[in-house]
Amino acid sequence: MAVYQMKKVVGDVRVLLNENMSGEVLEGLGDVDTLSLDELIGAKVVDGVNRVHATASVRFLENGHNFGDGVYWADEHSGWVLLPADFMRLIVFEMDDWSHGVFSAIDEADVHYPIQHSRWRGVRGTPERPVCAIVWSSEGRVLEFYSCRSRAATVKRAVYVPYAQVVNGGVEISKRCYTAVLYVVAGLTLESLAETERAGRMFEQSKGSL
Repeated sequence: MAVYQMKKVVGDVRVLLNENMSGEVLEGLGDVDTLSLDELIGAKVVDGVNRVHATASVRFLENGHNFGDGVYWADEHSGWVLLPADFMRLIVFEMDDWSHGVFSAIDEADVHYPIQHSRWRGVRGTPERPVCAIVWSSEGRVLEFYSCRSRAATVKRAVYVPYAQVVNGGVEISKRCYTAVLYVVAGLTLESLAETERAGRMFEQSKGSL
């Protein structure tokens, strides 16, 4: 992840719009002055970042934010960790006695979720085939993990992608997703200007850049 200044993002999106719109369309946007267009683009950036980060393959999310400082045990072998308030997507979660990490978590509606609460430990997730579930609890949104060999296990890796936000004039974007974000923001901007056909082409180009 890297922090990109909003001014740069907006400027790069304007370049895409200039390269992908005909003179006729650009002429039609003459009533939208430069400042207003920049504001319109800027208003779409956070949404564009979230859309791309939510759907991109994990391999395009080169790093994220750590979580899981505190482990709470439900029994001798399974437990949970609190998720940050800005949690959007899991990159990886792994306890140190697991054979591998988990890159996708189930939820309470998943058919495999009730199995994790079986009194028969053998049918739950195990250190060899671990399972994570993201659920709501009285403490807030949590990631439950199944299962460990004992309470001696600790968090080895816990990384997530946060919801995007503008902080001090900058927004955090995965470097490998940057081009895709530009296309999505351009598409959202064109949608706002009722240029739906060209917006669709921008969205397609975004997919092609990942």
